[in-house]
Amino acid sequence: MEENYPKHYVAVDCIIFGFDGENLKILLIKRNFEPNKGDWSLMGGFIKEQESSDQAADRILTTLTGLEHIYLEQLNTYTAVDRDPSDRIMSISHYALINIQDSIQINEKYSAKWFDLKGHPDLIFDHNAMVKDAVLRLRRRATTRPIGFELLPEKFTMKDLQNLYEAIFDEKYDKRNFTSKINALDVLVKINEKDMSSSKKGSFLYTFDEEKYNKKIAEGFMFKI
Repeated sequence: MEENYPKHYVAVDCIIFGFDGENLKILLIKRNFEPNKGDWSLMGGFIKEQESSDQAADRILTTLTGLEHIYLEQLNTYTAVDRDPSDRIMSISHYALINIQDSIQINEKYSAKWFDLKGHPDLIFDHNAMVKDAVLRLRRRATTRPIGFELLPEKFTMKDLQNLYEAIFDEKYDKRNFTSKINALDVLVKINEKDMSSSKKGSFLYTFDEEKYNKKIAEGFMFKI
């Protein structure tokens, strides 16, 4: 015996993080339809019939940024009955990490803008809660995995890396202790190049050794700062 179950819509919303060298950023769009037209929002959309939520989030991110193969992780599901005033819509949130220095081609259709995470405008519906949940997940991941390297250019200074982790955790670290801890992890490669923008002496550049990291993980290594 079949029952007449109510139909619900299922969407995805994407919390998109970036890093400008000093501050953790979040990419938001200006909503161009009602309800809440003109307000700031996370980038999102409905899941198509033949898509998983991950596939939908990946499609939506590519539509907005022009980038493919973005670091993307499913975060949480939001099902409050009144979360969206237009209809009964459940949302599966994902967070993404983007290197701002990549060739991002923001789709002008969405009036998207980068904001400092600590000073972004109020968001529609339950999107503020989604952002808070994403920050907590990012911090948990960053304590055990080198997830932050997704936000850096391929070559970076030790100061860049310290700035990133200070931005993620909203803390200040002693330069010498931070450098010592990073070097002890033995997952960076110091290259014979310098960033000359900060001083006449310059700062050595590093790259992340993903192969060495993966080997360490297989041996039970935990990435901890």
